[in-house]
Amino acid sequence: MKTIFVVDDSDVNLIQAKRALEGHYHVRTMPSADRMLTIINKIVPDLILLDIEMPEMDGFAAINKLKELPHTKFIPVMFLTASTDDEIEAKGLEHGAVDFVTKPFSPAVLLNRIAHHLHIEELLKKRTERLERLQDGILEVVVDMVESRDKITGGHIERTSQYIKILMETMISEGVYTDDMKDWDLDTVISSARLHDVGKITVADSVLNKPARLTAEEYGEIKKHAPEGEHIVDRIIAKTGEESFLHHAKLFAGYHHEKWDGTGYPRGMQGQEIPLQGRIMAIADVYDALVSARPYKLPFSHEEAKIIIYTDAGKHFDPNIVNVFLQISDKFASVMKTLP
Repeated sequence: MKTIFVVDDSDVNLIQAKRALEGHYHVRTMPSADRMLTIINKIVPDLILLDIEMPEMDGFAAINKLKELPHTKFIPVMFLTASTDDEIEAKGLEHGAVDFVTKPFSPAVLLNRIAHHLHIEELLKKRTERLERLQDGILEVVVDMVESRDKITGGHIERTSQYIKILMETMISEGVYTDDMKDWDLDTVISSARLHDVGKITVADSVLNKPARLTAEEYGEIKKHAPEGEHIVDRIIAKTGEESFLHHAKLFAGYHHEKWDGTGYPRGMQGQEIPLQGRIMAIADVYDALVSARPYKLPFSHEEAKIIIYTDAGKHFDPNIVNVFLQISDKFASVMKTLP
């Protein structure tokens, strides 16, 4: 049974709404927007009936709060109002309301409106799921293409995805760059990170899979994979119009070789000029390279890699993210054992 929140400072309205909806939905009534915002951290409803005219926090302020939170911004909100002012209705729609119900309301009309919007939400959900499956399928093919060409770094993409998942979840729990990440859907970001080396598709096999150290000229060719990866993702965005997922992929691809002190490539950006996606991937990417065997080097131990990354804090890496890495580096080691 779907859950409906009814938020109104009038006990009479709350009782009437509960009577109209009970038996059809699981109904939670709340006397204020503050109460709703507290409960919604534990229970996420399928739809919210929200009064506009409330003391302390009115409906407009409340819906703005809902739209700011990743887990609530897509919940359909129907405004309850005694007003028939067109300007108020227009303002509500601008703020993201899906409909208005005038008080006092007819139970039959209220049930009909709710059923209509929940049906639309269900259709949108199914369409989104289909698009996500399509997106995942295309992503799998592209990732397989990259890994099948780069025979030296097998498993790198999957491992780095796991590393950044661990890093980002800990960053959020520790309050590190949470303002920058507040609108991120972590599943989407983690998935998009798998395209960080997509530019390697453009690198010649003789360079990409050379079983020895690269010459300066060959290294210059390898370095092109960052801007080429960004360019590839840009072309996909231009063709599809899809931005949220590919926006992150573009930043992972184009900036994961930048360094905190400005000595990285391709742009030589410095400090927080470097997009956060690039700074996060830099640690995951280098750690994996250090602990992996290559034709020209033996793998470093986990402890050796940890020391190298610690030493390069403030030079190669963002020191704030290094501090997070040091707290959970053992989890990186576990990923390496699980996905060798």
